[in-house]
Amino acid sequence: MNYNIEKVEEHYGLTIDAIVDQHISDSEFQGKKVFHSVQKALDSMQGSAAVLFMAKGIYYEKIEVAKADITLIGENRDETILTYDVASGTEREDGSTYGTFDSASVTIRKARFTAYHLTFENQFDYMKEYLKQDDDPSKVKNIQAVAFRTTDESDHTKLKNCRLKGYQDTLLVDNGTHYFKECRIEGVVDFIFGAGQAVFEKCDIISLDRKDTINNGFVTAASTSIHTPYGYLFEACQLRKESAKMADETVYLGRPWHPGGDPNAEASVLFYKCELDSHIKPEAWTEMGGFSPMDARLYEYNNQGAGAVANGARRNLSTQEAEAFRKYLRDCCVR
Repeated sequence: MNYNIEKVEEHYGLTIDAIVDQHISDSEFQGKKVFHSVQKALDSMQGSAAVLFMAKGIYYEKIEVAKADITLIGENRDETILTYDVASGTEREDGSTYGTFDSASVTIRKARFTAYHLTFENQFDYMKEYLKQDDDPSKVKNIQAVAFRTTDESDHTKLKNCRLKGYQDTLLVDNGTHYFKECRIEGVVDFIFGAGQAVFEKCDIISLDRKDTINNGFVTAASTSIHTPYGYLFEACQLRKESAKMADETVYLGRPWHPGGDPNAEASVLFYKCELDSHIKPEAWTEMGGFSPMDARLYEYNNQGAGAVANGARRNLSTQEAEAFRKYLRDCCVR
């Protein structure tokens, strides 16, 4: 093994409680207990706080973090992968379906979850099902497939240099505050969504290509409560298309999600000093379920790039308004 636990502990200023490594047959390595399963390692931790080091590997399991103060440290972002492959419409053994929320590969239920250098993925074959004819009896009808979800008592969630991979509904920030720094988030439809508050700082937001020349999806679908002053802040992020072949002007920055038609959900999103590639549509925002984006809080400030077009459909905040938005969210989310 190429990693040295003592050096990892020194770098992060943390004590590693256990190692998750599929390639070690011994029960201990470098003085730490070894597990082959992420969930088994989490379940074995006594008390609420724990730090796990995860070696390179593909960990195919559905994970729930039901303890507070859990930290996961990956050996290498793109080679340490937590993945599963069910969608909203995937059938369970009892004949019921998972639904969007329970499709999540990883679910965080408690506060102060932290992750470094990991990939969170839902590898459900979205494109295979998307391209099937509607009358194909084998077609999965609801193909939302979440990679990472926060819920219940989650709060102060932090991911740094992580990758989130999916197609529809990749990242569900549904409870508490979140801080994503230098992450890569990939998807097609509503791939960052939910009612939580979040700061995305210096992240790469990658729209995947489903080969549509008119509509290749929507980046955000916030469902911020009308009682919550600010929702998502994208600061100094790069919004890019998957490849140069992807059609220009085919992706919306977002649309307002009103779960179940809830009138008290009023999306709040600000793209602040971001670089927008040419895949972003000139109008940027669109309706969802009959709710107009102009009735939501969907804004920009000082963006650059081919996708940063000035027109009446795109509301730019004043410097004072943008800084108030930014300060509020950074104060409550960044740690």
